[in-house]
Amino acid sequence: MTIRLKCLSHTPLRGLNDPGEDVVRDVNQALLSARAQVEEYDPELIVIFAPDHFNGLFYDLMPPFVLATAATGVGDYKSMAGSLSIPADLAMDLATHLLESDIDMAVSHRLQVDHGCTQSLEELTGSLDRYPVIPIIINSVAPPFSPYRRIRRLGEAVGRFLAGLDKRVLIVGSGGLSHEPPVPLIADASQTIRDFLISGRNPTAEARQARQARTIAAGQIYGTPSCPLTPLNPGWDQQVMRLLLDGDLEAVEHFDIAGISKSAGRSAHEIRTWVAAFSALSAAGPYTGQQDFYHPINEWIAGYGIVSALPDTQLPTLMTQGAPA
Repeated sequence: MTIRLKCLSHTPLRGLNDPGEDVVRDVNQALLSARAQVEEYDPELIVIFAPDHFNGLFYDLMPPFVLATAATGVGDYKSMAGSLSIPADLAMDLATHLLESDIDMAVSHRLQVDHGCTQSLEELTGSLDRYPVIPIIINSVAPPFSPYRRIRRLGEAVGRFLAGLDKRVLIVGSGGLSHEPPVPLIADASQTIRDFLISGRNPTAEARQARQARTIAAGQIYGTPSCPLTPLNPGWDQQVMRLLLDGDLEAVEHFDIAGISKSAGRSAHEIRTWVAAFSALSAAGPYTGQQDFYHPINEWIAGYGIVSALPDTQLPTLMTQGAPA
């Protein structure tokens, strides 16, 4: 088995709000480089940790973790719609392994996934079904959240399973760094919003368009004095990326949920997808990583970052191939 890691931010506002020509060019170049590296590696399996944004999972049943044996992208914002190429038997083997590892993993045989999963697949591979993929959705936007120590245990258990496969595996963490889009909280929601948060699947085209318009509008004033949402926090972003790249995963267990929400925004908890990915990689031993790209982008409501890593035992192979992780 060989294993690589790519963690990257996603944003539904890419291509909708304009952060300026230079920023768009730099992001495009970083993503093209990441995709070229994935194509050169040619993974035989991708395991992607991703959030959901009240498109597939709702409060009528909100599990902390869900593994899909079949999934379809809903095509929200400008993300791709369609079926993911999931090896169902292997996905069930992984689910069984996780349950036997004392991870309370839910399983879906018909999951809807949104841009939180599909955008990163598209950016890294060009499609939703080019490579076999197993998606694991981690609740990152619907409180209450599981503690970060549970995210680390989940990732480690996934990593132990992957270590037994004779495959080239790519682990992907798809999530924002600091950011707070206008996602409502059920605790203080009106009855109409509360009903949506509980069971708002398959909205009408008009309802989806209205929801997306609110996010686009929020991005147009995000980071200004007129925006009530928690602003981006580049210092927090850099600190968390450095911690993960340095392999200091024990520090993750002390992450404070309320503190992160206050300092980096309520949706910064999508960083748990990166925590799970790095924890999975750590099961293969010490690793070396690098920050490929970072830029705080208010118009996209995203501390936008890309990082890579691979086990130290595979560094000679990396050097032979002449490509970054």
